[in-house]
Amino acid sequence: MRDRRLAALNIRREAAEVAANREHPPHVNNGEELSYRVEGKPSHIANFTKGLPHADNGLLSDPDDYQQFLRAIDSGDVQDFRDTPLGPPGQDGQPHPTWKSQIAQGRAVRAWESQGAGQTFDLEGPDAQAVTMPPAPVLDSDELISEMLEVYSMALLRDVPFADFDTNEGVGRAYERLNAAKWIAAPGQRLSKAEQSRLRGPFNRQTVFRGITPGDCEGPYLSQFLLIGNTGLGKAQAVADGQIQYGSIRVDQRVRVATPYKDYMTTWEAWLDVQNGADLRGLESYSDYPKYRFIATPRDLATYVHYDALYEAYLNACLLLLSMGAPFDPGIPFQGSDYRDKQQGFAQFGGPHILSLVTEVATRALKAVRYQKFNVHRRLRPETVGGLLNRFCNGDKAGVEVMGNLVNGFGSEFLSEIAGHNQQQKDKNGCDRGQDADHGYGSSFLLPMAFPEGSPMHPAYGAGHGTVAGACVTILKAFFDHGHELDTCYEPAADGSYLQQYDCPMDRKLTVEGELNKLASNISIGRNWAGVHYFSDYIESIRLGEQIALGILEEQKLTYGENFSMTVPLFDGGTVRI
Repeated sequence: MRDRRLAALNIRREAAEVAANREHPPHVNNGEELSYRVEGKPSHIANFTKGLPHADNGLLSDPDDYQQFLRAIDSGDVQDFRDTPLGPPGQDGQPHPTWKSQIAQGRAVRAWESQGAGQTFDLEGPDAQAVTMPPAPVLDSDELISEMLEVYSMALLRDVPFADFDTNEGVGRAYERLNAAKWIAAPGQRLSKAEQSRLRGPFNRQTVFRGITPGDCEGPYLSQFLLIGNTGLGKAQAVADGQIQYGSIRVDQRVRVATPYKDYMTTWEAWLDVQNGADLRGLESYSDYPKYRFIATPRDLATYVHYDALYEAYLNACLLLLSMGAPFDPGIPFQGSDYRDKQQGFAQFGGPHILSLVTEVATRALKAVRYQKFNVHRRLRPETVGGLLNRFCNGDKAGVEVMGNLVNGFGSEFLSEIAGHNQQQKDKNGCDRGQDADHGYGSSFLLPMAFPEGSPMHPAYGAGHGTVAGACVTILKAFFDHGHELDTCYEPAADGSYLQQYDCPMDRKLTVEGELNKLASNISIGRNWAGVHYFSDYIESIRLGEQIALGILEEQKLTYGENFSMTVPLFDGGTVRI
């Protein structure tokens, strides 16, 4: 037993040395934090300030509050967080502040979320501060303009069925609008390596609003792993029924249907209350019929990622792959016939192994991305850019002059379309046309949000959903034969009542790798459909999650006696062999 104890200690030391010997890159943000000023003081308009006290014009009521916020983030001390003001001006410490909008009346204030998580340590995988992300696009960049064009276009198309993307006029106008943007049409030559890796387009109906990883643009918009089920115990159901066997019970792939054509935060009062930390979670409304359906529209996808249980989609994908008998990576042992191997995978190299590991990486991913969010980049959310845009377009340009490039990039026709959409939301929800007159904002150019509370209470970059997606999908691609072809190719009917065979021509069958990559993109970009993230949040975050998963696999390999390997396809192409 003494020898075993020493061997275990040596393995742990070796794993720690593997982690310590990896390159620990510097963390660099985009340098905007102190760039924009009002009366000589930094306004921090390019950064996440949600929850801090904001004046009626949407800017921080006291820029020094932001410095207290940073001190708390840097120290991680509980008392420093308690000393940071939260809520509307002059109401710090009140559980139910005075709000301006009708929807927020009587609601509590909402705290920030896990801003100290990036300071914690872990016993496996890369340290939360040992992986990084490149600087985010700056406010007046061509890339940011294209990202906001995309997010606003997505907001106006939330209720178009995915099955109708091939014919819908709004989708056609959207991809033409994006293709005309400078970042897509003529991005220039003097780009950083990170910027070059984010270039995409020109778009068509098959590629618009999709990810850029291998398989993303093959077949239906939605991954099969978000739609299909399996046959269950005793072949109780069909794959197209969308029921996943979970032990002796089953999980239904249908989602709760949010009220169609209903958006939030389209008035200045509601927007301002949310920036001041009003907790409007749970106030969204739902359809009475149907109550549930297959994910049929972007709004359905936004609802999925509003309430998914962190690794839910990837656990479901793992259950589906196991049930369909998808082969493991050829380098993994115990795949021969029982009479030859005389051993089956279970605790190692079997179902329980991968089912637990695909969920285990999620918390490591969250810690790493929290460090990027709070301690490095502190990027503002798209809803906040919408607030700056709204002020500029209504003639209140003081302190937000940088929005001029974005306004020019949008153009008057698209801005009119946004204002018309938001006015329809006001009319439908009982808001008078002159509701925002106190602030001189006659028209609303705010970003229509899928959720009443808008974004979560943490910065945009990187994305938690994206980083978890990257980590979990990388684990699945490591274990399963990524080139294995799937026998299914379904898409939801326009009304979501059933799954139908995808009838567009395809050169080859869908593969495990492609549909897992698409799953990561669907979940990550589902947050963009909701209005809470940008495209760069998605792509850089799945890359971050990939680094976390690969590190965990490298360290865990040391703990097994079997001689094995895994060939892992990467999001940017190529493979890594563990």
